[in-house]
Amino acid sequence: MCERNVITATNISKSFYDKASKKEIVALENINITIPHGKLTALIGPDGAGKTTFLRMVCGLLVPSSGSLNVLGIDVTVNSQEVQDRISYMPQKFGLYEDLSVSENMNLYADLHSVPLEERKERFARLLEMTGLAKFTERLAGKLSGGMKQKLGLACTLVRSPELLILDEPTVGVDPLSRRELWEILQQLVADEGLTVLVSTAYMDEAELCSKVIVVEEGKVLYDNAPENLQEYMHPPNEEIFKKERTISDKVIIEVKNLVRKFGDFVAVNDVSFQVHEGEIFGLLGPNGAGKTTTFKMLCGLLPASSGVLSVAGVNLRTARTQARANIGYVAQKFSLYGTLTVDENLEFYGGAYGLSDKRLAERMIEVKEQFDLLEMSDNEAGELPGGYKQRLSMAAALLHEPRIIFLDEPTSGIDPLARRNFWQQITELAAEGKTIIVTTHFMEEAEYCDRIMIQDQGKMLAIGTPSEIRAQAGIDVVDMNEAFIAIVENARDKEV
Repeated sequence: MCERNVITATNISKSFYDKASKKEIVALENINITIPHGKLTALIGPDGAGKTTFLRMVCGLLVPSSGSLNVLGIDVTVNSQEVQDRISYMPQKFGLYEDLSVSENMNLYADLHSVPLEERKERFARLLEMTGLAKFTERLAGKLSGGMKQKLGLACTLVRSPELLILDEPTVGVDPLSRRELWEILQQLVADEGLTVLVSTAYMDEAELCSKVIVVEEGKVLYDNAPENLQEYMHPPNEEIFKKERTISDKVIIEVKNLVRKFGDFVAVNDVSFQVHEGEIFGLLGPNGAGKTTTFKMLCGLLPASSGVLSVAGVNLRTARTQARANIGYVAQKFSLYGTLTVDENLEFYGGAYGLSDKRLAERMIEVKEQFDLLEMSDNEAGELPGGYKQRLSMAAALLHEPRIIFLDEPTSGIDPLARRNFWQQITELAAEGKTIIVTTHFMEEAEYCDRIMIQDQGKMLAIGTPSEIRAQAGIDVVDMNEAFIAIVENARDKEV
């Protein structure tokens, strides 16, 4: 019997008028895509490739400039409402109401979709069990960890039983343990309910869990097949782009002893001690809610410690935070520059804040724009840049004053695999120049590029060492950092029970 397709896109193109450049921007160009029924299909590609544009067209939220798009046997350009009544869509920024509880959020979305009251009890019970949220129904959404928020978002998306589920990068910023749990839910939905799922993702290991993978770049389909050959297609074998010869100094540039941070009765960081050496790339890892962001903010001088010793570049952060921050460059997890200002205007603002003279600022602006390939973007508004370029601008702004230490809080969250690789190449080059890099990440393959890694959970340090030492601590059967991370966290939690 012929396999039924839930989505058929034929010669689809989509263009937008860009007000800044006063030009037509081609988002998708003459693409042909089919999505099979009852399977998991992944859509991957660089920032600006057209992934979200395609997903929004499937949902009837955008109209193609040309071509035909059939969803569930319906021409979505003619009858978008009928399609929307039969599908569920979880965008990248799913709108949870943080001052409402888990159950209140689910009921609100059920109300929006006119789900009958008599259907909710059984449906909610299944979704809460599947997502592991059954014990947290009265907790406010704003008090959930990142992984739990994503699972609540998925539960709210599924309060009605759709024929097609569309997810736009649902695991961005989510730790490996929570990512695994989320994908187990998706696989269970496909197996138990025959649900068709189309998901865009930045993670290669997630794409490999799907029956079909579609790679899109610059609005064109480059790969449309099973995932078996995907790794070779995306990453040529024997590539060693990050293995630069570097000498790490014996000099301790960050000293942490018995660090504690409390929020009321809650202990977010519990008696943590470690050192970081000059010129080292030091990775800070942990599940959502582990305390790593709190640790990170204390190291940056953004949050005071409750107790303990914290020294950065020889300066006590508890007594001289302003002095210590002069040695620090900081890139936040979420884009924090001014979206309505141009690239140059942002750099001029931050250069002034760092106290650079006009002459030195002009010199440094040229240098950092060359370093991060931003020269042609000088007059572009920051908010309109693709995600990878936003991260480059954030790095450029953080390095204007030539700091000795660079703090990167999930710097590659939400950007595609190719942009991540390019970004890490720049990070290793900075370390080769003698800069010290402190980085948090949820991409475990990126942890392999660090000289040393510390894993935290529930406010405590579980492991510290080189990538090979961490894998060895996790067990003899562990082959990669993803497995090592999960094993170390789960083993520690088992001992707590």
